[in-house]
Amino acid sequence: MAVTLQAVKNRKQEKDFVNLPFAIYKGNPYWVPPIKTDELNNLDASYNPAMRYCDAEFWVAYRDDKPVGRIGAIINHKYNEKVGKKLGRFSKLEFFNDKAVFVALMDKAIFWMKEKGMKTIHGPLGFTNLDNQGLLIEGFEYLPSIASVYHHAYYQQHIEAYGFDKEIDWLEFRLNIGEKSVEKANRGAALVKKRFGFEIVRFKRAEDLVPYAESFFGIVNDAFASLPFVIPFDKEMANMYTKKYIQAVNPKYVYFVKKDDELIGFMLAVPSLSVAMQKANGKLFPFGFYHIKKAIRHPHVIDFFLGGVKPEYENKGPVVMLYAEIQNQMLKDGISVAETTGNFETNHRVIANWKNFDHIQHKRRRCFIKDI
Repeated sequence: MAVTLQAVKNRKQEKDFVNLPFAIYKGNPYWVPPIKTDELNNLDASYNPAMRYCDAEFWVAYRDDKPVGRIGAIINHKYNEKVGKKLGRFSKLEFFNDKAVFVALMDKAIFWMKEKGMKTIHGPLGFTNLDNQGLLIEGFEYLPSIASVYHHAYYQQHIEAYGFDKEIDWLEFRLNIGEKSVEKANRGAALVKKRFGFEIVRFKRAEDLVPYAESFFGIVNDAFASLPFVIPFDKEMANMYTKKYIQAVNPKYVYFVKKDDELIGFMLAVPSLSVAMQKANGKLFPFGFYHIKKAIRHPHVIDFFLGGVKPEYENKGPVVMLYAEIQNQMLKDGISVAETTGNFETNHRVIANWKNFDHIQHKRRRCFIKDI
């Protein structure tokens, strides 16, 4: 049967778009399902404030009325203005191993972008750098964090056969925490504190973090300004992500560092929710919420979700104090394994941090690019 594409415009098409990966990865022990309501909300302009400055369209591919593939196309006008280029992003690409399906999806996304004057397509990318980004190309035998991605190996083959080249990679690491690494971190933290007078801010309840959200995103905007694909988070975007993630936080693993009364950096580590999300299988109720809450309260693995320091303090070592705090808490809780989220392969400063741990670089994901 021929492949037909439908733009996502009604509730049935939205559900087909969101449900498709559950069919593609059925029985795969490494895929971590998202929460379906979050995925539906991301398609909704009334919920997703990124739609104010992005053009976006989403399609589902069908064979004999059965969903067999999907793709999104995004034009982030703020990012294009920042870099002075006409870039379109492909996003949410998922498909069964069928060349005709993949080609139909990519042709449709490129046609849409060219109609809007774009000259280059790259991806997989989301609306912002807090959306899942990149295509997994190494580490298929490892469970990803909820901030990472999982794909079948054939995705890369189809993308490269279509004429895409590498733009940049993210690297991910698994860290083993022990008394030796903790002692080293504590010595470094004591020296930094004595020299520069930095202080750590700790939290007891997740709701205590909410008043710090504005400062948090202010530091993110300063710290990540020079990274690829990044634009500043405005107030509406910050509010959306705060509401989305605040319930996944264990406050024992969130720290700010301050100089005098100024907040200059943070480290947000979260209990790994990957296994809990697999048990939830896309639904919070009736039992998904229970599994997620249990994982938050009694973690076995910690994900180093996000960290940042204002650029003027990068060379003064506040990050040493942040990592010392997290390692001390992990040791106290009997947790020895941490997962990093993606680090750009060009971000040598961050990658150098992991050399202080017993570590492996076990996953790699890629952003591809092609002139159109």
